[in-house]
Amino acid sequence: MSKVKAAILGCGGMAGYHASRLKVNPDVEIVGLSDVGESQVQTFIDRNLKDYKPVPPIFTDPARLYAETQPDAVAIATPHTLHYEHGKQALEAGCHVMMEKPMVTNSDHAHELAALVKKLGKVFTIGYNTPCSPEFRYLRQLVRSKELGRLELVSGWLVQDWKKPTTGLWRQVPDLSGGGQMYDSGAHLFNSLVWTVEQPISEVHAFVDNQEAPVDINGTVNIRFADGTLATIMIGGNCSSSGAGLYFAFENGRVDVDGWGGSWIRIFRREGGEEKYPQITGSPQAPIDNFINAILGRDEPMTSPINGVLQSELMDAIYESAKTGQVARPKAR
Repeated sequence: MSKVKAAILGCGGMAGYHASRLKVNPDVEIVGLSDVGESQVQTFIDRNLKDYKPVPPIFTDPARLYAETQPDAVAIATPHTLHYEHGKQALEAGCHVMMEKPMVTNSDHAHELAALVKKLGKVFTIGYNTPCSPEFRYLRQLVRSKELGRLELVSGWLVQDWKKPTTGLWRQVPDLSGGGQMYDSGAHLFNSLVWTVEQPISEVHAFVDNQEAPVDINGTVNIRFADGTLATIMIGGNCSSSGAGLYFAFENGRVDVDGWGGSWIRIFRREGGEEKYPQITGSPQAPIDNFINAILGRDEPMTSPINGVLQSELMDAIYESAKTGQVARPKAR
């Protein structure tokens, strides 16, 4: 493959970041852009690809995009509840797929999409930040190796000024978003958790507060993983000061880490004390860069459909518990 022919489906804000990375990648040619309206795509080009040559053609029908440009890969950044159909269509058109988070908003769809990826043998990654950071890869290895003993407890929080800026937009329309702040920005923290622990979800008990909005704004979640690890997570969408953290308690130490982007990490060992700046090799990647490198065989994909499956099962259980007021368990398969 001389160059990866890439397309973008969904030309909103996050797609602009993907375009900024793809346009400077010498191994990529952007061959097409698609959204529901031509004017929206043209605005996207003016904002993000003004000097890119040749100018990618505009499509309002993804099927035409795939048929006429035959891309090798597509970055999908459409509203959450459309991810399953858009991902399935792209895979069946022969594309590798990078799906913006969350992968899907239904665990049945997550399992179906994972099976299709396996059948077709395509690269399929999800746009999460922390798996592409050296800090989280190091942390996951600590969990796997039991270098600090068994992981027993995780506590995490993420808060953001989310409610007001998203009022009236698709993110607060349940039929498009699938949920509120927990499904949107909260997805980063939940994925950081399940990606690192690497265990099925056993039990979930959740509370949410919509604050008179159509979707959840604030929420708290207690989780038991299949191996007995316990986690408690707080997600807030009405806080003027944004931030996120995750705290992992092992038998023989503790790890504090930036749960949003993995930009900082502190390690506390029973023997040796605190490491404020541990020596961790490697450089952070943008998820879209890891996607392209994985297609070219230069790196392993840092995310895969299994991450989407675990998170989707968790989110289904969160919303079931919040609705019923009872402990929820992912259904047996």
